[in-house]
Amino acid sequence: MTALNMNRRHLLAAASAGVGLAFAGRVAAQTNGPANKLVVVIARGAMDGLSVTVPYADPNYVPLRGGLAIAAPGEANGALALSEGFGLHPALAGLHDLYGQGQMRFAPAVALPVRIRSHFDAQDVLENGGEGLRQQSDGWLNRAIVAAGGTSLKGLSIGAQTPLILRGDAPVSSWAPGGLVRDGDRIASLLQDLYVEDPMLGQNLARGLATEQLVSMEGGDQRLRRNDVQGLGQAVAKLMTGPEGADIVAVSLDGWDTHAGQRAQLQTRLTGLDQLVTGLKNGLGETWSRTAVIVATEFGRTARANGTQGTDHGTGSSLLLAGGAVKRGGPIGDWPTLADNRLLENRDLAPTLDIRSVFKGVLRDHMGLDRAALDARVFPGSAAEAPAMDGLV
Repeated sequence: MTALNMNRRHLLAAASAGVGLAFAGRVAAQTNGPANKLVVVIARGAMDGLSVTVPYADPNYVPLRGGLAIAAPGEANGALALSEGFGLHPALAGLHDLYGQGQMRFAPAVALPVRIRSHFDAQDVLENGGEGLRQQSDGWLNRAIVAAGGTSLKGLSIGAQTPLILRGDAPVSSWAPGGLVRDGDRIASLLQDLYVEDPMLGQNLARGLATEQLVSMEGGDQRLRRNDVQGLGQAVAKLMTGPEGADIVAVSLDGWDTHAGQRAQLQTRLTGLDQLVTGLKNGLGETWSRTAVIVATEFGRTARANGTQGTDHGTGSSLLLAGGAVKRGGPIGDWPTLADNRLLENRDLAPTLDIRSVFKGVLRDHMGLDRAALDARVFPGSAAEAPAMDGLV
């Protein structure tokens, strides 16, 4: 899994440039009690939904997948039983525990409103929230913040760069973990001395260092180790709690393009995803009850395995919805089956649900956005094709 590379050097640079990690631009506080929280995890590279929410009861699944098929629940290394003939990949034990508590649901066959098999282009559509490629220059999560008033919700990007999904008119903050740079403490002290009299830079530097201290591990001397995804989840949770905590967070996980050796790669990637969500839950404490986590990807993978024990770019995939705010329930949307005459172009899982419908349902019922704003501003032109889903949170 690609590490998120930002360390104290970047924090100091951002702070000294007046871009501290305090949540910029917020002037209005939440007035209706504690704010609900939303985390959007983007699995970049096209996550194989047929291995995540395994349709083991579909008679076509094993013949199509061959050696890549995940065994049925109860068999060796089998899927973890869900409902209606589905199982969860065995690496997702933490998410399966949440399912048992009524805190996880899944959509087995979602897709974008357009059929694209280019990672770059599909991620653009996933994040811009429009009906096509580069129809919007900003991201739907940022537009959601604007629609909510612009200052009442605090956005946070996890990573060295703010992804499109959070870019736009609403100010958002960013943070990324990394190792302690050489002489970082001495440099921090020198910068504090240098900017102590500067009303803007000094304040931003202090806030940036305070944020790093907040998310540092074991009292501040250890930093997140490379690929410590559970630690990352706990660190993000710290940035979401308390009166200054973020309300809307975007996280990217790379490495899901499994053209070869898919079984081993997915074991690693899904273990990391499971650890991320588990870390979030453990770190959020009681705030978890007001949290929803969406895991989405740009497109799925081919129904048939290829000749290198992998899969190629497809269409339909899975979406996961977890959190203490999630309502207990079964699969979200219909299952098209994997019969030959139901595959899209005789190769892909055919989507039955526009992914925007899930996004809109969560934003409406969990984050308080009204339907008119969702249809016209956050997801323009989506009213007819992607109505908000009911009963998710």
